[in-house]
Amino acid sequence: MFSLLEPPFLTRLRDARRVLVAGAGGGFDVYAGLPLALALRAAGKEVHLAGLSFSDLFGLDDGVWVDPDVAAIRPDTEARGHYFPERSLARWLAAHDLPATVYAFPLTGVRPLRAAYRTLLDHLGGVDAVVLVDGGTDILMRGDEHGLGTPEEDMASLAAVAGLDEVAVRLVACLGFGVDAYHGVSHALVLENLAALDREGGYLGAFSLPRASEEGRLFLDAVEHARRETPEYPSIVQGSVAAAVRGEFGDVRFTERTKDGELFVNPLMALYFCVDALALARRNLYLDRLEDTALMRQISTRIEEFRDGLPRQRPPRAYPH
Repeated sequence: MFSLLEPPFLTRLRDARRVLVAGAGGGFDVYAGLPLALALRAAGKEVHLAGLSFSDLFGLDDGVWVDPDVAAIRPDTEARGHYFPERSLARWLAAHDLPATVYAFPLTGVRPLRAAYRTLLDHLGGVDAVVLVDGGTDILMRGDEHGLGTPEEDMASLAAVAGLDEVAVRLVACLGFGVDAYHGVSHALVLENLAALDREGGYLGAFSLPRASEEGRLFLDAVEHARRETPEYPSIVQGSVAAAVRGEFGDVRFTERTKDGELFVNPLMALYFCVDALALARRNLYLDRLEDTALMRQISTRIEEFRDGLPRQRPPRAYPH
């Protein structure tokens, strides 16, 4: 039973003792899971962080690898190049006396990614719950929308986790409502998809990340730390969320990377929208086509083929008010 005093998402996690929080879309997505990880840890749970990686993982030393597709990134991990969100987060965690290993998966297709998840679960001694976190909301697209955002990594992660039948609780949490407009996502369609999930019992509520909370304060600190560590490539998504958490509004400027566009930072960006991963996977119209993929480019091809065969796409919708 759910209660008004506790979002259904947190009710589903209440009995979990060991939780894996994993970035679905690569890069800085794992930062969207940091507040959740901190809150769950404060509640006495063992929490681990992981995610797909855009970093040059195959330049890492052999000792970093738990498995050919699972890297354990620590504060002192050596790598080529400066873009390394997983190490930035590990360094931030260490500076706050928190467990400082962030696990990273190379960009692969569904089959090897699911195997990598299973390897990591065995390495951790099993988990009771996996929470996929998306910076933005394009993971909620089902496939027939006019714009899908950047679906490849999100869908690889969703399909991989949906197939982990040995894990009792599999959830998805999205932070950064509105940021995917830059990639053509209609957020009115996001809300329509959430309503459809709600009718099927798959929508698990929304809740905000308050600036005055300990998790909000630490999230802002972590995002700023990452910006200093990666000044050439600060995360637009996490920077937008951080601006929203601070109470800023409108076309907020925090990086030169957004100089050619107009942002709409607002309080909705600081909300977690949460769904059941299996319900989300069932509603996706092409996820089954990705099951046997080994490479990320195969996922791109399968999505393109599915889109080419659609009789029509759901057109973007404007908010009526």
